[in-house]
Amino acid sequence: MSVPVNIPEITVLRSKVEEKYGKMLETHNGFIALVSDIEAKVREHVSESTLERMWGYSTREADAVSLRTLNVLSRYVGASSWKGFCADLKNPSQVESEEFSGDSIVSAALVAGKRLQLGWLPDRLITIEYLGKNRFVVIESINSSLQPGDSFECIQIQAGRPLYLDRFRRANAEAEARYVAGERNGLTLVKIL
Repeated sequence: MSVPVNIPEITVLRSKVEEKYGKMLETHNGFIALVSDIEAKVREHVSESTLERMWGYSTREADAVSLRTLNVLSRYVGASSWKGFCADLKNPSQVESEEFSGDSIVSAALVAGKRLQLGWLPDRLITIEYLGKNRFVVIESINSSLQPGDSFECIQIQAGRPLYLDRFRRANAEAEARYVAGERNGLTLVKIL
């Protein structure tokens, strides 16, 4: 049995694995070391290539992950199984909703033509311009896959949180999609220019 890799529970599991391991998983050697740590603590093997696909590090990104892998990773972070891990997430003491504070920009408070600079790890930086009606266009992009002319909708931009883009459209394209920037560590820079 396989489970889709893009569900919120797997995002939380990846975060808990990195927390237990004590490091962000950003290199091939990091995944190899994690395999050794899992084997030492859980006495089961998961290949580094499986983990790399699950984390989106591999060029062969996974759409789904096996239940066996999820069970091993769940035990690694202290749960009895994947089912137990998911049940723990539903426990009211484990709810991950919270009030937040910090640098925040609500698009409804902006005027058309206002520009913002946003950054996230490892070295991504974009300048966007507000078009009105919650819509933005990318003006400048450094080390990001977002490119000048790309446009999207966003109601709120929050430092320390991922940037979720709705109705994302590449320049000169008709198709719309959703996009997330800074998924692992959130935005590190939120500045009105």
